[in-house]
Amino acid sequence: MDRANHYEAAFAAYLHERGVCYVAVDETRRTLFGDGPIKSLDFIVLGDGTRLAVDVKGRRFPSGPPKRPRRVWECWSTRADVEGLECWAERLGAGFRGLLAFVYHLGPDVELPADVADLWAWRGRRYLLRAVAVDDYRRHMRVRSPRWDTVSLPRADFRRVVRPVCEFMSAPVERCVIPARW
Repeated sequence: MDRANHYEAAFAAYLHERGVCYVAVDETRRTLFGDGPIKSLDFIVLGDGTRLAVDVKGRRFPSGPPKRPRRVWECWSTRADVEGLECWAERLGAGFRGLLAFVYHLGPDVELPADVADLWAWRGRRYLLRAVAVDDYRRHMRVRSPRWDTVSLPRADFRRVVRPVCEFMSAPVERCVIPARW
């Protein structure tokens, strides 16, 4: 987790507010598994039945320049993010799922009903938290930019597989307990 990244900090605050147990991962160090380095994830989320390896993707909505805003829910990622999450979920063990969490910083003119799931206000900003399981993302992803090795989902597929972050979590545990041999 990069504490200077307001998207990741907002996600951590969201988890904390809901009493969800998580480990924020230090992204400044690369982890080596087998053949070489693996892309760091941002959070390991634990709970009663919840086992998630999470990479936060911060996006603005609307995106683009203020004079020509694009009202598109951007869902692009790098191929390394997708592959890294798949590897982390596998290495963390049975029951872990990789999750791309899209944390949208909402512009002041964006109006959503107050009862929208995972509409989150924090430090004077509003966010909408959405997520896609990495296996669903992999199944539908298309190349966005070969040069930058980025991928994205077609709009219809994204609508079909995206869900509020809360739907990936079970009820929070009574208190957060990290196993001694973590």
